[in-house]
Amino acid sequence: MPASKNPPNPNGAKRLKLFWALSRTPHGLIDMTTPCWAALLYLGAYPSWSIILVGLVTVFAGYTAVYALNDIVGYRSDKAKLEAGGFQGDVHADDLDALLVRHPMAQGVLSLRAGVLWAVGWGIVAAAGAYWLNPVCLVIFAAGCALETLYCVMWRVSPYRVFVSGAVKSTGSLAAVLAVDPRPSVFFLVLLFVVVFLWEIGGQNAPNDWTDIEEDRRFGARTIPVIFGLDKTRDIILGALFLAVAANLLLFRLSPAHFGVLPLSASVAAGVGLLLWPAWQLHGSARKADAMRLFNLASYYPLVLFAIVAPSLLV
Repeated sequence: MPASKNPPNPNGAKRLKLFWALSRTPHGLIDMTTPCWAALLYLGAYPSWSIILVGLVTVFAGYTAVYALNDIVGYRSDKAKLEAGGFQGDVHADDLDALLVRHPMAQGVLSLRAGVLWAVGWGIVAAAGAYWLNPVCLVIFAAGCALETLYCVMWRVSPYRVFVSGAVKSTGSLAAVLAVDPRPSVFFLVLLFVVVFLWEIGGQNAPNDWTDIEEDRRFGARTIPVIFGLDKTRDIILGALFLAVAANLLLFRLSPAHFGVLPLSASVAAGVGLLLWPAWQLHGSARKADAMRLFNLASYYPLVLFAIVAPSLLV
C-alpha cells in the first residue's frame, strides 16, 4: 500500500489515535512500568507523592517522545519500504507494536510535521520533569534520545546496533533510580542496566528482528538474524534471557525491602513463564510465530515485575 501524497486530516479522537499509534502507546504503557519497578525495587518503599506524580508524567512523556522519535528518524526508510510493498506480512497481525496503525507517517495518514511537533511537545514535558526530579535525569533523557537516533541510523550499518537498543531501554530505569536517590549504589545501577539490557536484546530486539528477517534482507538491513543466522540468534536469545532472569533475582536480593520467598519465587516464575519457556520453544522450533510469541510475552515482563513489587511494599 503506497503512502498517500495528501494525507487525510481526521479530527478529534481519530486523529489522537494516530498520534498514539506513532508513539506505539499500547506497548509504551507496558514499557513505562520498567522505571516504576526499578525505582520501587531500589528504594524498597514508596517515594513522596510529589515524586510519584511528577515521575509518572515524566515517564509517560519521555516514552511517548522517544517512541515517536523512532518513526521520525526512520521516516524515509519506512516510507521506502512501504512503497516497495513492505509491512504486509501476516506475522505482524499479532504484533504488540502494531495494535494501532503501523508507521502512520510513512503510511501517509499523519504528516511528518505533526509527528515532529508531537515528539517535541512531549520531549519538552519530559525534559522539564526530568530536570525537576534530578538534573542528571535530564542528561540521561538527552542521551536516550541521541542513542535512539543512532539506533535508527545504524539499521543498514551494523547488527551491533542491538547494543544501542539495550542501552536506550535501560536509560528510563537508571533515571528512575536517580530520581529517588541522587547518590545511588553504583553496583545496583550496573546490575539494573544488565537486567534491562539483556531483556531488551533477548526478549524484544532479536525476536522482533527474527519476524522481519525476509523484509530486512530485501532492504539490506544488518540485524542479528540477518548477519549471524537463526541458529546463532536463538542461542543469543536464550543465553541473554537466562542471564537476565538470574541477574534479576540478585537485583531483588539487593533491595532494602528484603522480599520474602513469595515475591522472589514470583519473580523467578515470571522470568520462566514470560522469557525462558517461550525462548526455549523458539530455540526448538525456529518458527516466526514463536519469535513473535516470545516478543509479546517478554513485553509484559516489566509489568509483571512491577505487579510483584508494588503490592509487596504495602505490607
